[in-house]
Amino acid sequence: MSDLAPIPSAPIARPRAAARPERRQARAGMALLAPALFLMLAILILPVAVAAVLSFTDYTLGRPGLTWVGLENYADLVTRSSYRKMIAATVLYVLLVVPASVFLGLGAALLIRSLRVGQSLYKTIYFLPVMASLLAMAIVWEFALHPTLGIVNRTLALACDTPLELWPWVARGCAEGFPLWLGDRGYALGTLAFIGIWQSFGFNMVLYLAGLTSVPRDLYGAAEMDGVRSGWERFRLITWPMLGPTTVFVVTITTIRSFQVFDTVEALTHGGPAKSTYVMIYAIYEKGIAQNLVGLGAAITILFLGFVMLISVAQRRFVERKVHYQ
Repeated sequence: MSDLAPIPSAPIARPRAAARPERRQARAGMALLAPALFLMLAILILPVAVAAVLSFTDYTLGRPGLTWVGLENYADLVTRSSYRKMIAATVLYVLLVVPASVFLGLGAALLIRSLRVGQSLYKTIYFLPVMASLLAMAIVWEFALHPTLGIVNRTLALACDTPLELWPWVARGCAEGFPLWLGDRGYALGTLAFIGIWQSFGFNMVLYLAGLTSVPRDLYGAAEMDGVRSGWERFRLITWPMLGPTTVFVVTITTIRSFQVFDTVEALTHGGPAKSTYVMIYAIYEKGIAQNLVGLGAAITILFLGFVMLISVAQRRFVERKVHYQ
């Protein structure tokens, strides 16, 4: 009897009831996820898809039909000089606003962090432009930059009959008049960029202040024991690397917000003079709404989304991988 092989036992069938809790859990998860998916499709993906389809047509509001024009709208964006100026003005505005507002926000955060008294006061002062309505402040800037009545040119005129008049730019302004800041195509875009920097660097300051609170103070003590005593060395070796994630977020948000500039352009320049401030969001408004060229406006919208997506992907691939995360 001991030489007999053991009889293999039959596999135990898994009861159906055991799989039911997993199925119920999966169905519950899908039910909880369904509202978010629906909202994402309805609010984000569907409008982009509709704009992409309309960009290949000559659709206008109020007309019953539309004609498929293919890549004609995109060809206009490449061949017409006004749209080339639009792309150049948008890119130049972003290149002016993003670096300046990021570094000013970082500098303001470091200065406020180093203060022992009055931190709350300076935080409030620097953050006021962020809380103010940009459209209302644009009207204030319009009065301040008036060529004859504005406080900017009146203040510059005080430099006349002083040693500062020896500077060529000041001397030319005293003799011929100071610039039409919003009416001269050589100054208009730079003036709008200055307003954009003034309005956005306070927000970046708050983000950097939040990032500075997460830097471990023990690192500074350890660095001092290793011979790092100057403020610049502490910033270069400790503060700046530890602020890497914050910097990636700040640069991304500032870049996207700079591409979305519209209020100051609409209130102050209307895209002029000579299309020097004809940025993409204003072009979308002008073509798609003011002139009712919905197909062309949709093409500019898709181009705008492509720029934003390209920048976001580039920052993730070339910046974020070099960032030190805590």
